[in-house]
Amino acid sequence: MSTTPWFIDPDIRQARTLPAIFYTDPAMYELSSERIFARSWLYAQDATAVQRPGDVYPFLLLESMLDEPLLLTQDEHGQVRCLSNVCTHRAKIVVERPTNIRQLRCPYHGRCFHLNGAFKYMPAFEGAKNFPSHCDDLKSIPIYCWAGMYFVGLSPIMPFEQLIAPIQQRVEFLPLDQLRYVPEASRTFEVHAHWALYCENYLEGLHIPFVHPTLNKALDFSSYQYHLFDHCSLQIGVARADQPHFDLPKGHPDEGKQVYAWYFFVFPNMMFNFYPWGLSLNVVVPRGPQHCHVHFRTYRFENLPFNREDFAIEQTEMEDEAVVESVQIGIQSRYYDRGRYAPTMEQAVHHFHRLISQYMQQV
Repeated sequence: MSTTPWFIDPDIRQARTLPAIFYTDPAMYELSSERIFARSWLYAQDATAVQRPGDVYPFLLLESMLDEPLLLTQDEHGQVRCLSNVCTHRAKIVVERPTNIRQLRCPYHGRCFHLNGAFKYMPAFEGAKNFPSHCDDLKSIPIYCWAGMYFVGLSPIMPFEQLIAPIQQRVEFLPLDQLRYVPEASRTFEVHAHWALYCENYLEGLHIPFVHPTLNKALDFSSYQYHLFDHCSLQIGVARADQPHFDLPKGHPDEGKQVYAWYFFVFPNMMFNFYPWGLSLNVVVPRGPQHCHVHFRTYRFENLPFNREDFAIEQTEMEDEAVVESVQIGIQSRYYDRGRYAPTMEQAVHHFHRLISQYMQQV
């Protein structure tokens, strides 16, 4: 057996968890920025950010970790792209706020770009040799639109279609094109804990009877299920007899089950929670080794009853935050390094740790 700190035994029955140093060492936090998040697909914005030709929308990708200035644009043909928002002349931010324009023009020295990122014009460059070249174009970033949301990746290791395939298989019968963002039911939670600790808590149902009394009454805990995929995992919450659940079509993978919710985790930091009324998308944003923000974005299906409150999502979140922040204190103890996994209930945590260990070892 390997003795390297990143080794996670593939056999969950004898595996030990990630070492505490991953959560406590600032150097590990910085390393995970490039080795994990820069190689992953991440939520960017909703499709409504650029709805018309000429719309441009600047944003920082994963603020406080990657801090990469990017720009969504829709050109005159209706094609949406994600571009670097850094001028190729002297690194000025090109667009400071959302607007509708015909071309991109850097306000520092007037360098202009087409909405597809191609260099267009630069004053005072007469006589410059080998100019312009492709180096003068704005870098194009991989982008994918799914369920009315844009996802981008700086250097993703797989196509987004492959990443999202396990989710698509389960929810393709749902009217995803009718999901509508509900701002009044969305909010951001500040959690004083490492981003991975928050994800780990999400990835197992073992704590539900101990931490979530209301949720525990709604779920048939004896029927709780886990499914592992390449870079994704699924927890299926089965409803008790008197609780709301999906009306599944014939031939569905979960036909015959009263599915209360599908809890999908997409590595490294996205949680797609599908309920009969819609979707709760949770995006965990690292803000430092001991701090993260969790964006709860609520989307509902049109023409369906919207009873999000019945699912006690806010109450569950408060309970999760309390326990995760307690773990953050404990993970720094001199007497803790690595733990063990419950083989039947912590499969997704084990899967998550193995992915982290693989990414952290890649150079």
